[in-house]
Amino acid sequence: MTPPRVRAVVVTWNGAHLVGPCLDSLLAQDLPDGEVEVVVVDNGSTDGTVALLERDYPGVRVLATGRNLGFAGGVEVGLAGLDSPYAVLLNNDATFEPDAVRLLVEHLDRPENAAVGAATARILLTDQDAQGRVLVNSTGNVLTASGAATDRDWLVPADVEHSPVDVFGFCGGAAALRAAALEEVGTFDPDLFLYYEDTDLSWRMRAAGWSVHYVRGAVAHHQHAASSDATSPLFRFYNTRNSLLVVARHAPWPVVVRSSARQVAGLARHTLARSEDRRLLAARARALIAFVRLLPRTLQRRRAVWSGERRAGRRPVYDVGVGRAD
Repeated sequence: MTPPRVRAVVVTWNGAHLVGPCLDSLLAQDLPDGEVEVVVVDNGSTDGTVALLERDYPGVRVLATGRNLGFAGGVEVGLAGLDSPYAVLLNNDATFEPDAVRLLVEHLDRPENAAVGAATARILLTDQDAQGRVLVNSTGNVLTASGAATDRDWLVPADVEHSPVDVFGFCGGAAALRAAALEEVGTFDPDLFLYYEDTDLSWRMRAAGWSVHYVRGAVAHHQHAASSDATSPLFRFYNTRNSLLVVARHAPWPVVVRSSARQVAGLARHTLARSEDRRLLAARARALIAFVRLLPRTLQRRRAVWSGERRAGRRPVYDVGVGRAD
């Protein structure tokens, strides 16, 4: 049998209250029947998610991991054995407009975009501001001069956003990935578990000669932080640790130094000012310790990355991100 044109992967953990609208939006895409295979990776939910999926979504393939592998590990499970030319990622707390997947895939299908490894959607926040305006969540990922990954156009009013097509990285919350690019550079690194996994993969794509594009017409709506609390110790730990790990793998040494100094200074500042909950301070400290413990292995990976055939092109690759984020 001919494989579907697109495999759509949704990773969920205790998201029974979220996953329905997400899947409904994928099943309502304006593509011919059989062109989109929807796969849900359940990371050991205990809230009845698997039973809900089996009851209400019999056409969706469910992969139950039995334990929480994080977003990165869940996506890796969902992409295993990929036989479709494209994979689409959508957060379980997000929904696609009916034409979003088609527009992402059509963009990648164009002959002039044969070297585009990923297409990132226009992600809008479901909540509006005090003036009733729709705000942008992301038009792709960019990097600051200190190596922090940020959402391009975060909180910019949607009606004034007109960002360039080229962007440093895709946002894993709503994007399409080319299978050929994944075959060359690999998928998400499960060791990252949560956060910065899309930045790491975008960096690997760009280092291998692939580019990342923003498709403005492909729209997703996101309940920001509905599936993970951005003020929690878990967020602070993985966001801090992974930012250091990914920068140490890929960035020039001055950026690695600035990134490390920024995180140490953040811990010191919040500790002295008593401006953060003790649990968050402890998470910051644990993240720094974890980074130091993982540094020998990280440096081994860095040497492998920087000794590749495309080493001469790495600084321009990085500058694409810096120029858009500062």
